[in-house]
Amino acid sequence: MKRQTLLILFAILTLSLLLSACGGSAASYASEPDFAYEESIAFDAPAEAPAAEPFSGDFADDGAGFESNLVAQTVERIVIKNADISLVVEDPSVSIEEITALAEELGGFVVSSNLYQITLGDGSEVPSGSITIRVPAEELNGALKTIEDSAKEVLSKNQSGQDVTAEYTDLQSRLRNLRDTEEQLREIMASADKTEDVLNVFNQLTFVTEEIEVLEGQIQFYEQSAAFSAISISLTPEAAVQPLSIGGWQPVGVARDAIQALIFTLTGLANFAIYLLLFILPVLAVILLPLYVIFRIGLSTYRRRKARREAAEEDGEEKKK
Repeated sequence: MKRQTLLILFAILTLSLLLSACGGSAASYASEPDFAYEESIAFDAPAEAPAAEPFSGDFADDGAGFESNLVAQTVERIVIKNADISLVVEDPSVSIEEITALAEELGGFVVSSNLYQITLGDGSEVPSGSITIRVPAEELNGALKTIEDSAKEVLSKNQSGQDVTAEYTDLQSRLRNLRDTEEQLREIMASADKTEDVLNVFNQLTFVTEEIEVLEGQIQFYEQSAAFSAISISLTPEAAVQPLSIGGWQPVGVARDAIQALIFTLTGLANFAIYLLLFILPVLAVILLPLYVIFRIGLSTYRRRKARREAAEEDGEEKKK
């Protein structure tokens, strides 16, 4: 009788576990690409990431979907904020040291840094580099302003944010369900007296434990990513953006002046054409059209009089004959 009861409980737990795994695995692996980042990071930051408090109460056992919606309304939003910025600096190597010190001062850390040589058009080599840091999310804007102020020029800047609150609360809900299942499996294994039953429960317990570890890793990833924002900085030396100069002659500057002169000339011609069509021609039409009408009337009157005079002269000559 005792063994039948254990088998029935084990069958119910197994069926429940399979249904839970089938319902959650699709969502788990469908969102897995969201965990890919530009860089691989080890979250051993000095400060512990603040985890959102899970929802607890009388509704905790009313279903994962309903619980997930309640949690999404009560927990703090989980937003992953990152930034990319490209700068012109006097010396990239010095800038890397300054940015490293800034990250440590704000309680962050350096993810990666790279310093290399580039060859300019005149054959000289200058250092260039890049660095990626992580700083507390609340310090992101302040860190960006400090970095920008230390640069000669900001070539580009991009900030992005990803709200992962729904995914985060869903992971927490599934984790609680798996922990409940783990506890029940441990109780069954403790009361089982058959080796076969113990092995079956142990296999299920191992599977549940692995799923719990995966969910805990995903939750930690979200918490750490939201707590520490990534800033990727590209550092271009000032010498690399200076205009080409040959013996004091700057062909780039001359070409720029020539293009500006061409644009100025074409702009002047275009402006003259617009004034001609929209101002000068209408004014001339208003002035010249009445004069033309008067001229045509006068010419017509003159021709008629001349014709009558010539006709009268011809009649006079015929009468004399």
